[in-house]
Amino acid sequence: MKRTYHEFPQKPEFERKYNFRADLPYIVKTLAGMDGKFGTFITDSPDLKGRPIKAKRSINIDITDRSVNFSPLNDDTLGSVLGEVKAEGTIDFRVTLKYSFLDEKFDRVPFKGDSYIVRAQLENGILTMKVHHIDGMGRTDCERIADTIVDEIKRNSPDV
Repeated sequence: MKRTYHEFPQKPEFERKYNFRADLPYIVKTLAGMDGKFGTFITDSPDLKGRPIKAKRSINIDITDRSVNFSPLNDDTLGSVLGEVKAEGTIDFRVTLKYSFLDEKFDRVPFKGDSYIVRAQLENGILTMKVHHIDGMGRTDCERIADTIVDEIKRNSPDV
C-alpha cells in the first residue's frame, strides 16, 4: 500500500537530515506511541488581547493511506500498518495539534489547533524529515514538530 501523500509540497517549510540506525517500522511505532500524548507551552491567548497563556497541546497522528487519505496511527492500529512497512523508503504522516487552556473558572477552553504533514525518508542510515504546516495559526514551528519526533525516537531507543 502506498504511504506517500499525493499533495506533499515540493518545497516544505522545514527539512533536516539525521544519522539514523533503526528502520522505518521503528519510526512508525514511535509515531504511533506519540498519538494522544500532550504537554504544555506558552502562547498568545486566542482572544484579541493576545496576552501570554499556558496552554495544553495534545497530539494526534495519522498515516497516509493509498496516497489520498490519512488514517489514524496509534497503538490500536499499529499492527495492521506495520505488516506493509519496508525497512527503508518514504512514509508521510499528518500531525494534528489540538490546543486548549483553562479560563478563570478553571474550565478547559479549546481553540484552533494546527496540522502538519511530515515526510520521513530513510535511506542508507540517513533519515530526512520534511515538515510542512497545512492548517491553523502556526502556534508551533515546523522545526519543533521534527524535534519532538526525533526526541521521541531517541527517548525510546538509546542506541539511535
